[in-house]
Amino acid sequence: MSYSIYIRNQERAKSPINKRQVEKWVDELINWLFDISQEYSNYRFFQNKEKLIQLKLQDILAKVTDDTNQVLVNSNYFFDSLEQIHFVLINDLETIINFDPAAKSKEEVLIAYPGFFAITAYRIANIFWKLDIPIIPRIITEYVHSRTGIDIHPGAEIGENFFIDHGTGIVIGETTKIGNNVKIYQGVTLGALSVSKDNASAKRHPTIENNVTIYANATILGGNTTIGVSSVIGGNVWLTHSVPENSLVYHKSEIEIKKKSEFPEALNYVI
Repeated sequence: MSYSIYIRNQERAKSPINKRQVEKWVDELINWLFDISQEYSNYRFFQNKEKLIQLKLQDILAKVTDDTNQVLVNSNYFFDSLEQIHFVLINDLETIINFDPAAKSKEEVLIAYPGFFAITAYRIANIFWKLDIPIIPRIITEYVHSRTGIDIHPGAEIGENFFIDHGTGIVIGETTKIGNNVKIYQGVTLGALSVSKDNASAKRHPTIENNVTIYANATILGGNTTIGVSSVIGGNVWLTHSVPENSLVYHKSEIEIKKKSEFPEALNYVI
């Protein structure tokens, strides 16, 4: 039996990428990008660290292409993009500070907030996705998924001032489009309706326009579904169709409160 498993594994195309190497590189990049460990007060040291991180990226990229020149082109493009990405992420950080009453400082958000970590890693992975680099962007976002419970596909399009609160259980699909100033709470799914593999290149996930808030455990599905500007989607809502701008969409459930004494003892169970 073990031999047949071995043979099937050998027949499968192998990837030389070291998953852990990519994950460690992401952590190192984010620490450098925001000086999280506060090691970079010396600019020369900061520069040297940047060169080291770039060399490590080139080593990672060399595992997905044999074209040395393309490795350098992609690496240079990535680092040329970092200033703009940093600017966008600073705005994301400010958004969290401005809207989350529990956020006491930027340092707290940088070090301890899973939502900001997920957004940062997504924006990094999205650069590689746009460069059509295989595997690496998925490793980055799945690393975040395993750490935070937040699953953002690297192909999604997400605008500025993005705010994830709590975040656990959020799923954002590949062809999702999210505008600016959008807030999403835990358990939200921006997903696809059931589609065949033949339609994999079609837009399968919803569009969320500017200034939308989506509360906990809402599910919004379908590539033709658009949530209009400045709308609020309440908790536990299930949507498969568009709503116009300035909409308030909510799920109404009936809650009854009774005294425990009204129930027979059999219902007073403990799990």
